Amino acid sequence: MDVRWEEFGWERLGDGVGRRRLPIWDATAALVAGEDSLLLCDTGATLREGAELRAQAEALFGRRVTHIALSHPHFDHVLGTAAFSGAQVYGAVGMERALSREAMRAAAVGHGVSGQDAAEAADVLVLPHYAVCGEWTLELGGRQVLLANVGPGHSGHDLAVLVPARGDSPEIVFCGDLVEESGEPQAGTDALTSRWPAALDRLLSLGGEDAVYVPGHGAVVDAAFVRAQRDQLAVRFGVS
Repeated sequence: MDVRWEEFGWERLGDGVGRRRLPIWDATAALVAGEDSLLLCDTGATLREGAELRAQAEALFGRRVTHIALSHPHFDHVLGTAAFSGAQVYGAVGMERALSREAMRAAAVGHGVSGQDAAEAADVLVLPHYAVCGEWTLELGGRQVLLANVGPGHSGHDLAVLVPARGDSPEIVFCGDLVEESGEPQAGTDALTSRWPAALDRLLSLGGEDAVYVPGHGAVVDAAFVRAQRDQLAVRFGVS
């Protein structure tokens, strides 16, 4: 697929696969295109960000986003979802219990989102339509993508997305905030730190040594980076 990602501030990762590093929190949003469907991984921190992602996806591919995978229930990855009317939304099983409107609004405001923007997004908060327990294969039309419930770790409900190799594209793993490159991994009150290293072991098993790993925040990394971060987290949290 000959898509000019850079014209919209996106980074091409492979054939029909690209991502954008959103402003302020450097959160990743990613697109995976099939012949007749379009998957968006994470939706931004506000309805405005979501609407901008929707417009860019439509400009890039000439069609609407049909599927959304939410990596985990934190405001900067989910509050733009309501901008995508009609899309099928996937999250790790139990994620809906962590997506309370008040908690999302308070978290957004606490991180600098305006009260109005936070309230508008929280009021129309979209819960996942489909709960992923284990693995779920999405058919995007000539391309299959695997959703994998690899958590808990960074949160209680961490979902990874594996895009298999195709053409000049390596295997690509969208990690959510299980992996961070632009800063030290953040462990909030909902993190299950004792299980985080095991979640990274599952990521590495999913993608393998030659995969491209895309953090929730920061530059693309390789398996060696993920393994080193796994070992650092094990030391930090006193687990094996």
